[in-house]
Amino acid sequence: MKIKHRFGSALAAIVLALFGALSAAGADLPKSVRIASVSYFDGGKTTYIGIPAVIAEQGWLAQELKKRGVELEWVPAPHANVGPVINEAFANQSIDFAAYGDLPSIILNAGGVATRVVVPTGRGMDTFLVVPINSTAKTIQDLKGKRIAIHRGRPWEVPFIHLLEQNGLSYKDFKIVNINPPAGGAALAANGVDALYTLNDAFLLEDKQVGKIIWSTQHAPTDWRMRAELWGSKDFIDRYPELTQLIATAYIKAAYWSAQPEHKDDVVKIGTRSGAPESVILREYDDGTPWKYRWSPVFESYVFKHYQHTVDYALDKKLIRKPLDVKQLLDTRFVAQALKDLQLENYWRDDLANNGAVQ
Repeated sequence: MKIKHRFGSALAAIVLALFGALSAAGADLPKSVRIASVSYFDGGKTTYIGIPAVIAEQGWLAQELKKRGVELEWVPAPHANVGPVINEAFANQSIDFAAYGDLPSIILNAGGVATRVVVPTGRGMDTFLVVPINSTAKTIQDLKGKRIAIHRGRPWEVPFIHLLEQNGLSYKDFKIVNINPPAGGAALAANGVDALYTLNDAFLLEDKQVGKIIWSTQHAPTDWRMRAELWGSKDFIDRYPELTQLIATAYIKAAYWSAQPEHKDDVVKIGTRSGAPESVILREYDDGTPWKYRWSPVFESYVFKHYQHTVDYALDKKLIRKPLDVKQLLDTRFVAQALKDLQLENYWRDDLANNGAVQ
């Protein structure tokens, strides 16, 4: 897959200006910038999906960092245990940035390790309520008193809570089985649980005629969807704002590339590196959302609304002991500057104005 660069001399001027600012300040730059992201094994090699994969293939960020004597280091985080692994890495200062979910990040910040959202990742990801293929349940209400498998403390717990609250329900109305999605799928197949709340593996369960989807966030308000952003260490951001800007700009360049209709097939192929077949990736994207809006890095109101609800939920359930200021958690400076520098300030706005899903 060949990725073309669009921004030419204007971007070169921006880079030279940033380089001059760094040199003039005599900044004591780090030896490397370490970015953690969800990893998978594809063809016997560690690989990434989504925006990190595009950034790695574009090579722009690695080149610009290298000009400053700084290496770009991708840190793999196994899919089965992303939140705890990345939280521990932030806590022991072995990473500087990470692309991962909302609830673990909030728990980390409430514990005293300060991170910030540097770049949001579009509309978020959908989650699904699945029941066994022979189940008569059609709604969450039909599952009262039943066994529902869900991996607690992971980002998809938040949209599940939205579903419960909308229906006047709580965890007390069910027998909650705290297991990860693969174990949950196996339990569903063996009729060990009456439902599973999970990610896009729900489509595989349908394909295998093991389960059927009875609800998903594909038709819910945008702020209900599971989110995973680019988070950065506050210490790193404060000490190296110019490097942080380079990283944010690289993410937005990759988002712009992904948003082009002619690159959709390549984006889908990147998604299959997770092990999911192309048919699953296509169905995940087939929810009526305009393609380029899916990749929007803009800090829209639904992003703030989502994080406020997540903080409130974590506080109510005693996952955290003190409230967090969402406006402090979301650092909008770098996206605003990158959009301006890349002349993309209005690129995603037209779709937002016409997308009824935005709340």
